[in-house]
Amino acid sequence: MSALPKIAVLLAAFNGRQWLQPQIQSILNQSGVEVWLFVSVDSSNDGSEALVSDLAQVEHRIVVLPFGERFGGAAGNFFRLIREVDVSAFEFVSLADQDDIWYPDKLERAIQSLRFISGDCYSSNVFAFWDDGRESLIDKAQSQRDWDFLFEAAGPGCTYVLKRDVVEDIKILMASHPSEISKVGLHDWFIYAFSRSKGYRWTIDPRPSMAYRQHALNQVGVNAGWRAYRARAKKILGGWGISQARLIARLLGLENDPFCRPWRRPGRLGMLWLALNAYRARRKVSDRIVFAAACLLLAVVGDRSDG
Repeated sequence: MSALPKIAVLLAAFNGRQWLQPQIQSILNQSGVEVWLFVSVDSSNDGSEALVSDLAQVEHRIVVLPFGERFGGAAGNFFRLIREVDVSAFEFVSLADQDDIWYPDKLERAIQSLRFISGDCYSSNVFAFWDDGRESLIDKAQSQRDWDFLFEAAGPGCTYVLKRDVVEDIKILMASHPSEISKVGLHDWFIYAFSRSKGYRWTIDPRPSMAYRQHALNQVGVNAGWRAYRARAKKILGGWGISQARLIARLLGLENDPFCRPWRRPGRLGMLWLALNAYRARRKVSDRIVFAAACLLLAVVGDRSDG
């Protein structure tokens, strides 16, 4: 029997054949832990299914979920993994994208960090990298705010390491609200919100744990550059972000909390109230300024979210 911490890594893939093998190798090569990898492939046309099947034939630690489902995004794929993978035999659960490179001590350091603070959930900074050689530190390790979890994730979901109990609790909520869960657009945002709202202790490590690949097919990736800012502005003004925050608040039973009540339904006054409370809603100072400005703009032009 292994005395090492046993970790279930949940990897969601879609048309990722060109990146999957080095990513999977970096997961299986983790030091100081016993890793089992569970892979769900959103129906692809590049041979991703065949690749992971071949890898599973020669590596017993790889378990591939049945093929054929179409999720249309990473959130649905990760929710499928959380729902279907039996994690009862594992101490920790980690999430993985298909196209990154994990540092060899990524999981070992996460567990050490959690044990040091008696924590439940871990995420970290990352080094983003591009094919042209560019690199950039993505810093998400600012101090957590009272309500930041309703408006942002703890960083890239591929850095998340969770105690088994957290995942088991998420499974229970997912089973009782399947229709509403299917409307959640970002799994990492929801997992952070769930964990913080239920009193689980979350630590954000300032030391990067992985190389975070950036390419044209990233569903989310780094929010940098004019095109990224334009896309974010379109989502904000269209009400997507605040609509997601309302959905998450409802799922977590927070819609009647004094903080959430003023904006739980669309309305100009609610947006004004959020603008005045931006310091409670985002971790990074510059993000608070942008958040406040966006809420003020929605208060002027009208909150067009669906509530």
